Amino acid sequence: MKNIIVITLFMALLCACSTTKKSSSEQQTVTIKFNADSAYLFCQQQCDFGPRTMNSEAHERCAQWIADKFRQYGCDVELQQADLKGYDGTLLKSTNIIAHSTSSTGKPRIMICAHWDSRPWADNDPDEVNWKKPVMAANDGASGVGVMLELARLIQQNDSLPHAVDFICFDAEDWGVPQWSDKADNDSWALGAQYWSTSPLAKAGNYQYGVLLDMVGGQSARFYREYFSMRYARNIVEKVWQAASAAGYGSYFLSEDTGGITDDHLPVNEKAGIPCIDIINHYPDCEQSNFGPTWHTVNDDMQHLDKNTLEAVGQTLVQLLYQ
Repeated sequence: MKNIIVITLFMALLCACSTTKKSSSEQQTVTIKFNADSAYLFCQQQCDFGPRTMNSEAHERCAQWIADKFRQYGCDVELQQADLKGYDGTLLKSTNIIAHSTSSTGKPRIMICAHWDSRPWADNDPDEVNWKKPVMAANDGASGVGVMLELARLIQQNDSLPHAVDFICFDAEDWGVPQWSDKADNDSWALGAQYWSTSPLAKAGNYQYGVLLDMVGGQSARFYREYFSMRYARNIVEKVWQAASAAGYGSYFLSEDTGGITDDHLPVNEKAGIPCIDIINHYPDCEQSNFGPTWHTVNDDMQHLDKNTLEAVGQTLVQLLYQ
């Protein structure tokens, strides 16, 4: 991931009017606490397998581990396997992991999602020697799954949700065209999400909306209102940003807009027709990348993961789910 598309058209209009129905000051703060230490450990355990690049042994072993962890926390797990073709013709053995929480069966359903694969090339590394080395993907992959696993653990312990939750781990997100390639293909990203979004599973979920977690553990990370999220699911953006404020983490979720990002939420919106937003870190002043200094580098490791960021995102989602 990811390409960021600078889009200014209609941004002023998006900001000009609000459909907010309930301010954060009117929301009651949820007392259930997200455990950032637990989420951090889940990130570490994924990284212990090594880079989870497509077609690798680490990829296969980690897939089994993720599925088993969701089962441990009371979810019914479905594996959607497919052979997908990468931008270079490589056949990618892909597995989308869908975990259905069972404590709220029959209630309205929402989806929380993230990608779990690792970038096979550190093509944004400042040292070109590293450009064809795999990325550990502590933030760009493991962080989203770590937050979801901790949420699944909390839901098992606190089953008073007003709706059902599915956790979807998309595969083959980060096989997009590397910067050192002379090819150009925006459709080479988010392959697992593209496949899921056109499959019967997407319609069978009957989801009210979705929230994508991508790079939600970076140091000093901040989250802006991404263009496509505002275009397709503005009311969900407002809902999540209000939850962040009510939970005490409004300083992480800024009421400022940024450009459109090619990410898993795009096919969910455009192909599956499910309103889905992207919670993704944005560093407007970072010279190396708007996605932060470790994006697609060999430094995307556990040393550069921040428990405070994991907590901010995790507690925001707890507030969203239980308010």
